[in-house]
Amino acid sequence: MAEMGSKGVTAGKIASNVQKKLTRAQEKVLQKLGKADETKDEQFEQCVQNFNKQLTEGTRLQKDLRTYLASVKAMHEASKKLSECLQEVYEPEWPGRDEANKIAENNDLLWMDYHQKLVDQALLTMDTYLGQFPDIKSRIAKRGRKLVDYDSARHHYESLQTAKKKDEAKIAKAEEELIKAQKVFEEMNVDLQEELPSLWNSRVGFYVNTFQSIAGLEENFHKEMSKLNQNLNDVLVSLEKQHGSNTFTVKAQPSDSAPEKGNKSPSPPPDGSPAATPEIRVNHEPEPASGASPGATIPKSPSQPAEASEVVGGTQEPGETAASEATSSSLPAVVVETFSATVNGAVEGSTTTGRLDLPPGFMFKVQAQHDYTATDTDELQLKAGDVVLVIPFQNPEEQDEGWLMGVKESDWNQHKELEKCRGVFPENFTERVQ
Repeated sequence: MAEMGSKGVTAGKIASNVQKKLTRAQEKVLQKLGKADETKDEQFEQCVQNFNKQLTEGTRLQKDLRTYLASVKAMHEASKKLSECLQEVYEPEWPGRDEANKIAENNDLLWMDYHQKLVDQALLTMDTYLGQFPDIKSRIAKRGRKLVDYDSARHHYESLQTAKKKDEAKIAKAEEELIKAQKVFEEMNVDLQEELPSLWNSRVGFYVNTFQSIAGLEENFHKEMSKLNQNLNDVLVSLEKQHGSNTFTVKAQPSDSAPEKGNKSPSPPPDGSPAATPEIRVNHEPEPASGASPGATIPKSPSQPAEASEVVGGTQEPGETAASEATSSSLPAVVVETFSATVNGAVEGSTTTGRLDLPPGFMFKVQAQHDYTATDTDELQLKAGDVVLVIPFQNPEEQDEGWLMGVKESDWNQHKELEKCRGVFPENFTERVQ
């Protein structure tokens, strides 16, 4: 009997719920068709719009924060592998091995601590903040249903009152249902009217605390990581200094004879230096016949520049002529290679002086090896592969170390206006090509 009674109650509750859904659906249809008025609360609707916006922003922030944490974890793994690689290549007899290993351990601990603090102070707080939204969202939806029930009860009561044949019993019952529906709706409505504005205003403090925590943690992390990196740099500098033979270098350092940092192409060497001496290469070709004239012309190698043959042919100084004759008499089959830029102090690129298709004062060409984003109006925006025509500064005192003045070849060919096209750019982003 108890089971039957329980089943009867359950069946009755289901039937009641089904009837409520049908009544609500009918009421909504009538309201959309304009045959029934609908209770409106513009202030509450604005609160609901703010709630939905706040939920969307919070969900996005949570997603991006999880992505940030995943990136921190990936960087931790990459840093750990890099440290392990250094430990493997660091030979036992090298000074500073123990210090380098200790730095690697501290590096690993620092990454782990940073990740955990981000989880505790940012992600968990974010999860707690968003945890209150599902319940409020459910209550907003329930309030909407109760509002439809209230409008339906009100319309039913009004229709009974305006009927030609009034049934007092039905009117009394309809009034009772209207009062009950109104009470349930107003209780939910009052609570949400108080909670939604308060929740909307709380977002400011939450965002401030969250991003302050992230910024503070990141600042401390980078400070500590900077100290470890400086310690590692000191260890490697010590290793470099103690390795007297200089057969290897841990970090790239230009030698005394190499150009300074940023100079991709060395300047022509000064007169008298080993690089200024014409290189003599033995051409393994058969010697000329014994009947050949001592003054016969020496055939040029395919790689010999035309300028070189012209210099050897007639514009040498007396000393250079003697040196050439001595070389010719000692080596019957040689190719003498020289550069027109170093003969008689001629400047490289002099053949282009005064050419109309190049900007005034053109010195040489460089090609961008990397992209460079201009940070000021007087800088050139470069893409890898861009060719730049280098020109001198109008005021040499304005030239900063490591910077050149120039105009992109594409801009010059298109506009031919130096004032609009020229700009400065970092030399170490480019490589000299001509």
